[in-house]
Amino acid sequence: MSLKAFHIIFIIASIILIFYFAGWSLSWYKTLNKLGYLVSACFSFLLAIGLIVYEINFISKFKNKS
Repeated sequence: MSLKAFHIIFIIASIILIFYFAGWSLSWYKTLNKLGYLVSACFSFLLAIGLIVYEINFISKFKNKS
């Protein structure tokens, strides 16, 4: 497996885990109504969106390189 493929897979796994953590934080916010969980969920969603943008830029930049 090339470094490029590993990087793509690692970032996709990170995005999935961050979305899972955001959902977990949101469910605990609904249960306990504590602001910290809501902040964690919002920050996680923003981080996941940032990683998605990074992944798209990375793929387009290294599209023709192996």
